Amino acid sequence: MAAKAKASDKEPEDDVAGGEEGAEKAAPKSKFSLKLIALIVGGVVLVGGLGTGAYMMFGHSHESQAATPVVKPAVFVDLPEVLVNLSNTGSDRTQYLKVKVVLELPDALLMQQIQPVMPRITDTFQTYLRELRPTDLDGSAGLYRLKEELTRRVNVAIAPNKVNAVLFKEIVVQ
Repeated sequence: MAAKAKASDKEPEDDVAGGEEGAEKAAPKSKFSLKLIALIVGGVVLVGGLGTGAYMMFGHSHESQAATPVVKPAVFVDLPEVLVNLSNTGSDRTQYLKVKVVLELPDALLMQQIQPVMPRITDTFQTYLRELRPTDLDGSAGLYRLKEELTRRVNVAIAPNKVNAVLFKEIVVQ
């Protein structure tokens, strides 16, 4: 029995020693599992971030394209040809300006609304063009100023409606 008592005395020590070894073995396992969990969480965050970035880059571009309104094609209205003599500042020679103009309208409805005021538009053009000097039409800058001024005057004549632009079909200075 004494041998059994000694053996039983040793068993708890073995259990304690085994417990200490188990604790040492358990500690590396817990460190390993924490690293594994951190890697998995980091991978999930990385994949989620990449997915979100791809959605923001590609997913929103389709939505923004779908959200943009469809642009209606412009409507063009020909105005009658205008022939005026230019303002003469002391020169003996009379110069003439011949202009063919087209109005660019945002929609076809505006064309019906402009038809009744077409004589007002023609009068506005002739009144303004008769006051121009030949030097006012020099170069592309002069023609650009003329185009902008005619657009402004048409918009005043047809207010509250608006034209997009006045376009030149033909300009001749003689």
